[in-house]
Amino acid sequence: MTPKHEKQEFVTVLVRDPRIQKEDSWHSHIDYEIFIHTNSMCFTRKTSCVRRRFREFVWLRQRLQKNAVLLQLPELPSKTPFFNMNNPHHVDHRRQGLQEFLEKILQNALLLSDSRLHLFLQTQLSPEDIEACVSGQTKYSVADAIHKFASLKRRFPIEDEERKRGKNEADSDSESSSSGLGHSSDDSISHGCKASTVPEES
Repeated sequence: MTPKHEKQEFVTVLVRDPRIQKEDSWHSHIDYEIFIHTNSMCFTRKTSCVRRRFREFVWLRQRLQKNAVLLQLPELPSKTPFFNMNNPHHVDHRRQGLQEFLEKILQNALLLSDSRLHLFLQTQLSPEDIEACVSGQTKYSVADAIHKFASLKRRFPIEDEERKRGKNEADSDSESSSSGLGHSSDDSISHGCKASTVPEES
């Protein structure tokens, strides 16, 4: 019999607040706020809030699939060439698809053990910085990165000039989204999250 005082674990994930981010008059993209509230022991922080764009979700799915080859991962919303970021229906349909994707991912114990997922959901680190952290190329552990970079809404400080040059090149070679969207110079890291009724842990 389960003791009455034992709490059932839960993970609440919300994908919300789509915003258009402009690089210049020709290039824009939409990013979405990902809000996590959980009591799960799998998570370093019990509440977090970051912003991600569609192509980062694409990267996450590819990496998770590569590390869990026997699993069939849920699909992302289709990347249609007719996606119009000024069409509220298109944007909300994609937002709903991204939320459903994360809800399904977070129900799988194997995927929950992947550090990339936690860094994606609870830090504002770029895919390149996430890979560097997971592969031990930074002085930060995964838990350190989540504690340091969840609330600060920023990336790793550059540890040497070589890495800085490489990072700048990676940023400038951004992959456009299906609607020809570009990549803002500061990506999504400078955009704060909406206020939530759930207080964030210190």
